[in-house]
Amino acid sequence: MEGTNNDSEAFRSFQESGFEPRYIHIWEIEHSRTSLEDYSVLFIPGGFSAGDYVRAGAIFALRLKNSSEHILRRMVEDGVPVIGACNGFQVLTETGMIGSSYGRRDIALGVNQSGKFECRTVYIKYTGRNRIFDGIISRNSIFEIPVAHKEGNIRFINDTIMNDLVDEGRNLFTYFDPTGSGSSYPWNPNGSVHDIAGISGEFGNIIGLMPHPERIFYRYQLSTNGKIKEMQPFGQLFFSALRKYAERRN
Repeated sequence: MEGTNNDSEAFRSFQESGFEPRYIHIWEIEHSRTSLEDYSVLFIPGGFSAGDYVRAGAIFALRLKNSSEHILRRMVEDGVPVIGACNGFQVLTETGMIGSSYGRRDIALGVNQSGKFECRTVYIKYTGRNRIFDGIISRNSIFEIPVAHKEGNIRFINDTIMNDLVDEGRNLFTYFDPTGSGSSYPWNPNGSVHDIAGISGEFGNIIGLMPHPERIFYRYQLSTNGKIKEMQPFGQLFFSALRKYAERRN
């Protein structure tokens, strides 16, 4: 999609994790040049698709729904992971694929509380429950990860939906400060309630997160602090988990 970026980082991360990735443009899907059902994972990367006109991710989401709504539903029900990072997360919320139930648009991503674009390293923990990541990403570890967005403030249509999501363990990734003891601005870069950095959809295999796992795949991408603490790059764990899950499905 025009304006999408981070695709090369995502491609390399999948490649390094044992996948055989392929770039797909929305035009190819709209003109039946390829079928999404031929792939074991769908990853929608970050950027500013269609210039983020109307709302962030809205035009990409409309084109994706118009061309592939029924195919996407079948994929999700069959357990295929559909991942959206940053602008990709915005696309998923606009399609209604990620929310209290599939097809309901009851979660949105609003402008950061600071009112500005936030671009830096933050820290997250795996705090939810998910069949893709359980046993692979430790809940006791804190990970560095980059963010770069202006509209990442996760908003729920009401408190019931928010509380149900948390109770079900679908608040997969949570912002923390460097000590792992809590979070506030700037460690929570957007003001999301419960410091939520990423969530899963109704089926567990739809995952949206504002930070960029594809930008933190190699050790040299860690900050000096991360190197001193000998952190494992979050991207390696994230994409490795996707690979192992895809192998189990096949």
